[in-house]
Amino acid sequence: MIEQVIALLKASRAELTPVQEWVLWQSWEAKTYGEMAAAGHYRVEYIRRVGAELWAELSELLQMPITKPHLRAQIEAYALSPEQQQQIAAAQRPVPQFSEFPSAPLAVDSEFYLPRPPIEDLAFACIREPGSLLRIKAPTKMGKSSLILRILAAAKPLGYQAVALDLQQADQALFVSADRFLRWFCANVSLRLDLPSQLDQFWDDDLGSKMSCTYYFEKAILAPLRRPLVLALDEVNCLFGHPAVATEFLPLLRAWHARARQLPQWQNLRLVLAYSTEVYVPLNLNQSPFNVGLPLELPPLNEAQVQQLVWRYGLDLKSNAKLSQFVSLVGGYPYLVQLGLYHLQSGRASPDQLLAEAATEAGIYRQHFRQLLGLLQAEPLLLEAFKQVIAADGLKLEAVTAYRLTSLGLIQLRGNLAVPSCELYRAYFSDQFLA
Repeated sequence: MIEQVIALLKASRAELTPVQEWVLWQSWEAKTYGEMAAAGHYRVEYIRRVGAELWAELSELLQMPITKPHLRAQIEAYALSPEQQQQIAAAQRPVPQFSEFPSAPLAVDSEFYLPRPPIEDLAFACIREPGSLLRIKAPTKMGKSSLILRILAAAKPLGYQAVALDLQQADQALFVSADRFLRWFCANVSLRLDLPSQLDQFWDDDLGSKMSCTYYFEKAILAPLRRPLVLALDEVNCLFGHPAVATEFLPLLRAWHARARQLPQWQNLRLVLAYSTEVYVPLNLNQSPFNVGLPLELPPLNEAQVQQLVWRYGLDLKSNAKLSQFVSLVGGYPYLVQLGLYHLQSGRASPDQLLAEAATEAGIYRQHFRQLLGLLQAEPLLLEAFKQVIAADGLKLEAVTAYRLTSLGLIQLRGNLAVPSCELYRAYFSDQFLA
């Protein structure tokens, strides 16, 4: 019923902000304002004010007094009128069929992107800060790239320039030396900004690669722009396997962030770093960009968020026990949830079929499983470590191994112990390792 009330709110007003929707869902789950403030890093007074505005608006909308302590009982006892149902139907766009297969970052206007408050609000606020550095960490396929798209979209109405570089797209030959990588980096940023590449003019062997790169960025990029530049680097973890480049480039980013405290021109650079695991390249603490700036860690979707996503796909979780079992099987990992819901919504699989085949080679995740298995088989030590995790009920791993398995989304750490990140992976890989 809460989903219908949210739909009615959205149909009757210009916008329901992510924070307001989050407070409503948290209140539905009987969370206190104090618990919400702690979880979202907000002030309690702010959350209480958001709640008060919601209860007043809901009271007017539903023509009955709505209070937080009795929210669930009041809403569950409420029946939408035919007029309200028509209002919701008129406001809702039809759910797309076959139009958004979950294999790429979700477009900025996608109705299947689910905000995870307060992450988006914190990210948008961070890029407004002069010389800011934002760090986004999450395993693969957790939504980092989709969030970056929204950060860049939020930057443009502010008059900022915005550039995203996916380091996965860099040729392996570029990681041979720091000099080659830094030249590629500068040339790419210039290209994305429609600025002329002037590498030969600013690169000086006597100064060295890092100083040449800094000089180029200041004179050939920041100076002509004369306005803030949001520079997002996705899959920064690609550098961790190339220590010769990482130990030069990563401290350079830290130094640029520090320059903003002294040089006004560098305040226009707003850095966003997205990566899937802890850095395991040895870096001096005073040179690492991973202990400064604002850290954001993308969590799995919680039960209420999964329920919202199910509803957006036009499915009914509460009355379908099989669908509930599926959601429990995949946990809150966005890609696993999205792919399953896509197949259900498009009619390509029934709940019974999806549940029966999910952890098998006949199921919808077979390609995903094969990619993960291929990565593990290419590194026998990593494969052996994951076999031990599957066989054990919690296992302590060597730090680098734990980070790398975490980056693949295969495990999660509970304290110092590694466990499979969801029951789907436990079931599939148990069969594979026993075969």
